[in-house]
Amino acid sequence: MGVFVFLPLVLPLTAWPVARLAEQHLHPRTATRLLTAVAGVMAVCSTLCLALLMVVGTAQLPGNPLPDGWSDPEVRAAVPYDGVAGRVAIPALAIVLMVCTRVVVRHHVVRRRARRALAGPCDRGVAVVPDTVPYAYALPGGDRDRVVVTTGLLSVLTGPERRALFAHERAHLAARHHRHLLVAQLAARANPFLLPLRTAVAYSTERWADEDAARSVHDRRVVARAIGRAALVSRAAPAPTLAGLAAPGPVPRRVAALLRPAPAAHSWPPIGTGIGLAAWAAAVGTAVSAMSSANSAVTMIRILHAATFL
Repeated sequence: MGVFVFLPLVLPLTAWPVARLAEQHLHPRTATRLLTAVAGVMAVCSTLCLALLMVVGTAQLPGNPLPDGWSDPEVRAAVPYDGVAGRVAIPALAIVLMVCTRVVVRHHVVRRRARRALAGPCDRGVAVVPDTVPYAYALPGGDRDRVVVTTGLLSVLTGPERRALFAHERAHLAARHHRHLLVAQLAARANPFLLPLRTAVAYSTERWADEDAARSVHDRRVVARAIGRAALVSRAAPAPTLAGLAAPGPVPRRVAALLRPAPAAHSWPPIGTGIGLAAWAAAVGTAVSAMSSANSAVTMIRILHAATFL
């Protein structure tokens, strides 16, 4: 395996430029899909390599539960600095699995509690909560998708701004933005180098919903006013994997984007531009990460197969 086993742990750095430039130069839909795919693949690859290093580290521990052949010198020789890398990988992988499990559990618990609390009938998929605390968010549930909004928030919005609010939240539900947000959250927990992509995905999903809402109500300024007014009084959604009108992302940048013409929808940025180079760098980094982790996994399997005399 050599140093290739370490590459997926640091290759997320190649995605930092596109995470920074995507919000300025890509359509939010394209940015969300690109960043989510890059983050998801790189997180899986880095976690796989941690697991391979963990095998080497566990095989060196006294009384290890692994087959005796796995502690063969040939296995340890497959990884540079096997003593340090192997032992560090054990707690690192345990932390990754623990925090990722916590994110998934919290996501499902919040959704289940919210659906249980809103189990009654609702008008056209909108659940109005009699609460003076202003907030709104999209609650996915398959055929029971709902827009949750409080009377406290509705009371500060005008009629056109309310329509923009509902259009925004329905856009989150239609595009299944909670899935993108969940993947980005898990990726950032699996590898801290992917934190900028989580932030970028959170922002781009909101911008995607902003653009869909503006197209639905045929007035970009109304959507901008609704976002600004809601941001002054609202609180965030109950979980970072659920999307809401006023958060996350810097609201002034979203408002400024809505006051400009609608962005052009390009499937892939031109190679001669800065965003094009950044996108290709992220794509190449993702491909190298996938190849490195696959090569390391195959090599480790062959070495372990030979060491256990199967």
